[in-house]
Amino acid sequence: MVGLTIVVVHLILAFTAPLIAPYSPTHIEPSVRLEGPSADHLFGTDSFGRDNLSRVLYGGRVALLVSFTAAVVAVTWGGLLGILLGYLGGRVDEVVMRVIDGLLAIPSLLLIMLVILALGSGFSVLVLTLGYGYGLTVVRIARGATLAIVARDFITAARARGERSRTIVLRELMPNVLDVLLVEFAMRSSWMLLAIASLSFLGFGISPPTPDWGRMVFENSELLAIAPWGTVFPVIAISSMVIGINLASDALSKAMGLERTQEAPL
Repeated sequence: MVGLTIVVVHLILAFTAPLIAPYSPTHIEPSVRLEGPSADHLFGTDSFGRDNLSRVLYGGRVALLVSFTAAVVAVTWGGLLGILLGYLGGRVDEVVMRVIDGLLAIPSLLLIMLVILALGSGFSVLVLTLGYGYGLTVVRIARGATLAIVARDFITAARARGERSRTIVLRELMPNVLDVLLVEFAMRSSWMLLAIASLSFLGFGISPPTPDWGRMVFENSELLAIAPWGTVFPVIAISSMVIGINLASDALSKAMGLERTQEAPL
């Protein structure tokens, strides 16, 4: 409940940012550069005189939208392919899994940065690239869950009744793998959030002046000694959101009797 509450609060703040943000997140006011927290600017201002509170609120919209959308993409295509491979088995399963093993040998963040360098850092490119990179692991998880189910009697009975493969996958296998995919979605969401923050910090995220938590940390990192609030508040936002998602996904996995044994890839 604590984790879910944190996530819900972040979502509410992100969706209501246009209503509650005191200033425009891109408005530059040189006369108030690097001001500390005050009644006018609760989180202070950055080196351009932009209000940090407004940028944190709007930055959450970008981070959460990209993270959750990319997680949906990863779990959808990875889950469907994993279920299909687990059901088919044989040579097709062996060949495809060896290809996926080869792709997993490439560091995800490096591969994502190369794609962004080639195609740009637009919203659709980030979502599809992150969804592809993190969906490869989902394929393995979904395949493993399917292999544990495909040998059960009700699958054998469905085959004996002459049901089509499409029907067996959609009506018999997918509902029984759904709990694993739900936990994977929660886990991938937190990993996506860290990934987009890392990409933005390295200059591969959403292009400025659109506010983004990772970009805010990068822009204000050299001013920690004199104006730490521009870095501290987006870091708190990132860490609290990741903690909230992890707590919620841990509870979800325990409620469904699943074990979270994987660590986030570097």
